[in-house]
Amino acid sequence: MEFVESSLNWRKNFTKLNKKLTNTFLLTIKNLNVMAEFTLNGRTKVKTLKANFKETFGGTLRVYKSATCKGAFADDDATLASIRAEGAKGGDLVVKGNMQVGNFEKKVAELYGIGVQVANA
Repeated sequence: MEFVESSLNWRKNFTKLNKKLTNTFLLTIKNLNVMAEFTLNGRTKVKTLKANFKETFGGTLRVYKSATCKGAFADDDATLASIRAEGAKGGDLVVKGNMQVGNFEKKVAELYGIGVQVANA
C-alpha cells in the first residue's frame, strides 16, 4: 500500500514538473521568434540611433557626417534630419534583425546621405 501511495505522489510531482518545464520551454521559443527591430526617422538623434542599435543587436555603430564614412563623426546630439545631405530624401527606416549589414549601411546612406558602419556585433 505504501508503495502505491509513493508511486502516485511521484507521478503527481512529475506531472507538475513536466507542465512547468513545458511552459518555460514554450515561453523561451516564443521569445526567440520575436524579430529584433527598431525604427529611425529624421527626428532621431545620433545618440539614440547608436543606443537603439546597441540595445537591439548588441553591436556598436559609428555614424559619420558623410555617406563615404570618411571625415568627421556626426555629433551625438544632432538629429538625422539636421545632418542629412542635400538631396537626400529622408523618411522612416525600419531596421530588422534579418537585414544584412551592407543593406542597412546602404539604406541609411540613401535616405539620409550619412554614413554608418557597424563596428562590432
